[in-house]
Amino acid sequence: MITYDMNKEITSLKKPMNLCCFEPLNLLRKKTLYLCTLEPLHLKMRYFIQFAYNGTHYHGWQFQPNASSVQETLNKALSVLLNTPINVMGAGRTDTGVHAEEMYGHFDLETPIDTLNLIHKLNSYLPKDIAIFDIILVHDDAHCRFDATKRTYEYHINTVKNPFLQELSWYFNQKLDVALMNEAAKILLKHTDFQCFSKVNTDVNTFDCTIFEAYWKQENSKLVFTISANRFLRNMVRSIVGTLVNIGLHKITLADFENIIASKSREKAGFSVPAHGLYLTEIKYDYITK
Repeated sequence: MITYDMNKEITSLKKPMNLCCFEPLNLLRKKTLYLCTLEPLHLKMRYFIQFAYNGTHYHGWQFQPNASSVQETLNKALSVLLNTPINVMGAGRTDTGVHAEEMYGHFDLETPIDTLNLIHKLNSYLPKDIAIFDIILVHDDAHCRFDATKRTYEYHINTVKNPFLQELSWYFNQKLDVALMNEAAKILLKHTDFQCFSKVNTDVNTFDCTIFEAYWKQENSKLVFTISANRFLRNMVRSIVGTLVNIGLHKITLADFENIIASKSREKAGFSVPAHGLYLTEIKYDYITK
């Protein structure tokens, strides 16, 4: 269960009435009187929805005209159960095959709903690879994408072949220097411009991201890379992982890694690892307590 703290919402001031002013009336050319009326403001209720999905059978989060997406599946379920067209705005976009252990979206309604009942109905209606955790009423200006202060991803590598994890992790059995990969991961925290790891021809205003943490952890045959930042560029995590793997294979040095970041060139960075090992694991908001 998650809770919403409106006191931490920057835009927490509600405006129930809208002041509308019309053309001024000149009275004896000495004073100007504006005719104003109070009109009821069109009110909406905004809900955040917290959910998870296995991305194996979806072409990413975002709606695709000729392919199945998580957004389309969730929109359809909500529209049917609420008997009104619903469009869920996502907190971000995940590519084909990428998973989410925690994802947020928001949608608007004009009437109140029983959120617990809707959660139950959604989990019964949706396919098994999508699960709804919570639905909470937030301020009507709250935005699941722009208000997020931190996002965390994990990339999972298995060094021993496991048929039960073939769609949930990347099987890679070459020996890696994990200690050196962690030294390289620390370098990421010194930089903010990550154009070299971004998908080319991406329509963004800036390539700047603030990375809070980045590290590798190995447990037996599983190797997990964790990275948190205020925002991520398209394909950023997968290309970072591919470049760090090249460091672990001793194909490039730490100095090379620094030069790659400074170059701002995607061609100089490493390969993009397969999507099925990537997980969006956490999204944080200042006004939501878990």
